[in-house]
Amino acid sequence: QVHLVESGGGLVQAGGSLRLSCAASGRTFTTNAAGWFRQAPGKEREFVAAITWSGGSTYYADSVKGRFTVSRDNAKNTEYLQMNRLKPEDQAVYCCARTPSLIRGSTYYTERGYDYWGQGTQVAVSS
Repeated sequence: QVHLVESGGGLVQAGGSLRLSCAASGRTFTTNAAGWFRQAPGKEREFVAAITWSGGSTYYADSVKGRFTVSRDNAKNTEYLQMNRLKPEDQAVYCCARTPSLIRGSTYYTERGYDYWGQGTQVAVSS
């Protein structure tokens, strides 16, 4: 069983910053890619950012590009999402995801590209 646990969510004022973490435990596997998705009330889950575990290539949704940074610490088996200049529209439950599979191209941006998911952490942004 693979467990992904997010932390770092909370309430922040617009313009502020938060750093989310996602730690993996349980059955070990080699991560190929890690992603972050978010879901706001009444909306579908959407892609936020992704990173390849070995090379560190990154992918971002247009809505967060330039404000959010995804990174990983291989030794700690942890991925991060640094969120700066937060806006009220960033408010959502943020989930991390991982896959051991080799994925390419547009698959990084889709839920079906990932095999393991965390439960999510709430991010609230006040205006």
